[in-house]
Amino acid sequence: MKYETKEIEFSSIREMPQSERPREKLLAKGAESLSDVELLCVILGNGVPGMPVHGISQLVLRKLAIEGALTLDSLKGIDGLGTAKITQLLAAVEFGRRIGGSVRRKLKDSSDVYDLIRHYGDRRQEHFLAITLNGANEVLHTQVVSVGLVNRTLCHPREVFVEAIKHFGTSVVLAHNHPSGSLEPSTEDLELTERLRKSGLILGIEVMDHIIFTDENYYSMREGGDLWV
Repeated sequence: MKYETKEIEFSSIREMPQSERPREKLLAKGAESLSDVELLCVILGNGVPGMPVHGISQLVLRKLAIEGALTLDSLKGIDGLGTAKITQLLAAVEFGRRIGGSVRRKLKDSSDVYDLIRHYGDRRQEHFLAITLNGANEVLHTQVVSVGLVNRTLCHPREVFVEAIKHFGTSVVLAHNHPSGSLEPSTEDLELTERLRKSGLILGIEVMDHIIFTDENYYSMREGGDLWV
């Protein structure tokens, strides 16, 4: 998977407007409003001479894109990461893994969906996601189905519904980001949604909604009347 995010353009966090600094932004808007780079900046705290914290964070994300996971060995060669920061980062990843499986997030409406997946909004490629829900609309699993152009080939029903079947889900919410910034569903978006909706009916898994989003806003096909139910 090619993993790309918008980079922080300031040479240091101190040069940023206070409201845009990761810690201040988290306090004002919540952790879900931060990009992946910003979250890592908060976890790592500070950089080292010649390597600001957001530069280290971007290197960590590039390493993640190449190796698919963060491990002790994969982090050792990153400039600016010493033993203390590596252990801090690995502990945060493990803590998130543990509590992620014990606390189920309930989605009440499309804004809750957006809060869950908005950190994909700054990707430079389209990411198509399928969120599996149980009967109480609690999130059982969030899956990146494909990266790249959203079309019938990449978003086949077997890939979209495999995790819902595995986790005994009763419904899914579909979502994909639009790097262009437009929230308007294309003809291909609508045709794909209807194809997946019909496939879900056969499987007994309802397609609850299809969210098109950017890092600033979103569009719900159900609320917009584009999802035939």
